[in-house]
Amino acid sequence: MKRRRVAMTISLPPEIAKDYERLARQEAKNKSQLFRDMLRLYKEQALEREFFELQRHGAKLAREKGVLTEEDVESLVFEGR
Repeated sequence: MKRRRVAMTISLPPEIAKDYERLARQEAKNKSQLFRDMLRLYKEQALEREFFELQRHGAKLAREKGVLTEEDVESLVFEGR
């Protein structure tokens, strides 16, 4: 049977460990659940940062090519059809 969990050990400075345990109690979660939630949130934020980074890059390229309005985008899209 495949294991559904893997135990991990992390080390934290005492003040962060105390904050972590306090936060788990406040959220009424065990430390494992809190960590899973924190990791999920971190991953979501990382994907959001990546999306906005790509969006900024695409906007820069569009400006360099003179694509400034939705009409410019539509004309490019329909140009190839």
